[in-house]
This record gives sequence, structure tokens and C-alpha cells, in this order.
Amino acid sequence: MERAGDAFIWPVRDPQWFGKLAVIALILLIPVVGAINGLGWMLATLDRLRAGDETLAPGNISYIGRGARLFAVQLAYTIGVGLIALVLYLPALLIAISQGRGTGNTGLIVLSLFLNVLAFGVTTIGGLALNFATPAVVLAVDKGGIAGGLAVRGVVRRCLEKPTNTLIAGLMLIAAGFISSLGAIACGIGILFTAAYALSVQAWVFRSFELGSESREPAS
Repeated sequence: MERAGDAFIWPVRDPQWFGKLAVIALILLIPVVGAINGLGWMLATLDRLRAGDETLAPGNISYIGRGARLFAVQLAYTIGVGLIALVLYLPALLIAISQGRGTGNTGLIVLSLFLNVLAFGVTTIGGLALNFATPAVVLAVDKGGIAGGLAVRGVVRRCLEKPTNTLIAGLMLIAAGFISSLGAIACGIGILFTAAYALSVQAWVFRSFELGSESREPAS
């Protein structure tokens, strides 16, 4: 990935970085709408990076339309993983309830435990898979809208074509998520400010992922 190490430094190079992040952080206070606007702001910042402008997009609430498509796609993937886990968890719960009413059947109890563990595994592994697929999903949505983002085969293909690129980007997104959570120490607005900062980091990660993919594509 191109200049991936600069992801955590570049936002503060913008002379107006603090004010822009503060505005986005305040907008994040708005339930749902704030998160959608934040995603749109991240994509607008990504556009600036593509144009060679290493400054953050202006902080305002004009990015809701841009972020709505990405929010919808991310929500769809999250619900998909959740439904798969639910299909495994509900039978486990029903079996556990039925066996708790009397003398339990050892085989059914073991099956219930197995399905519980399997549901937990699906949730955990599915969440990690979505994290590592996020760069490909974001770029697909940015190029092809909701339909592009939900084209699972294309997303998976892009992830697997450059596995090292995907791995590095995914690990950096995990690090950005960790930084975002650090704001909880400062309480309230602290976690929102670090969340806004994490969005700017993500923009750089997605651009680096994009550049890494393009640099290895065969010339036409």
C-alpha cells in the first residue's frame, strides 16, 4: 500500500484540521444522520486525496446523500452476518429451553452448546471478514453505488487479488477503530472527536488500498 504509514499523521497537516474534525464530531452527536454524514465526509476527503489535495474536506452536514449509500451497504452486510448467526443461535436457544424443563438429553445439550459456539464463531469471523473487506466495499460503492457495493463476487475478487494489500488495510482499520475508542477516556465529545479523526485515517487507508491495487494491475 502506498504511503500507508502516513495514515495516522496526515490529518494534522491540514492547518484547519482541528476545526474540521470538531465540526464533524459535533455532527456525529445526531443519531444515525451524524454517522451517515461522517461516512460522506470521509468519501469527500477521499476525493481530495485522489486529486492530490492532502487536506480534509470542509466540516459540515452536506455529506448525508453521499454517505447514505455506503451506510446502506454496510448495514446490509452487517445484517447478513447477523442473520446467519441468528439461524444458528435460535435453534440452540430453543433446545436449551426445552431441555431445561426436565431431565435433559445429553446429546441435545451438546448440540445446543455446539450451535451456540458456532453462532459466536460466525459473528466473530464474519465481523473480521467484513473489516478486511471494507476497503473493497467502500471503493465498490463509490464507483458503482449500492449495486456495486452489494456485488459480493466483485468485492471478494478485489480482496483476493491483492491479499497483502487487503491484510495491511484491514489491520490499519482495526488500529483506526482502536484509536476511535480511546476518546471514551475523555468522555462524551472525546470519543466523537477521535471517531472523526478515525474517519480521516480511513480515507487515507482506502486511498492507499486503491493505489496499491492500481499499481499492480496489468497495463491494457
